[in-house]
Amino acid sequence: MNTALWIVAGLLATVFTIAGLNKLILSQRTLSKAPGGGWVLDFSPRFLKILGALEVLGAAGLILPALLGIAPVLVPLAAVGIALIMIGAAVIIYRRGEYAHLLVNLTYLTLAAFVVIGRLGPEPFTP
Repeated sequence: MNTALWIVAGLLATVFTIAGLNKLILSQRTLSKAPGGGWVLDFSPRFLKILGALEVLGAAGLILPALLGIAPVLVPLAAVGIALIMIGAAVIIYRRGEYAHLLVNLTYLTLAAFVVIGRLGPEPFTP
């Protein structure tokens, strides 16, 4: 179970690092041209930068606390943050009627929930 939790956390960290850095680096116009990226036009560029920063911080929080042994309780908290972002994303995508992309958001939500439940329950980081 511990190995599965590390793999899922690593996958989420990779995905959210890439997504967050894209939001931090690329313009709103460039992001909107990506498949499923039309939603970015509904938000301000500043919001997108804040969202990108939160995604990068969440990705770091999934790995670094446990890896460094410093406050590993932050791992499930970071996963909760990622799950909240995915709930928001799922609501937006659902309202836009982009149901194919909704499945991707719900998958990431499920993976984040797996990390939360696993790290708070059967496989917590213990000193």
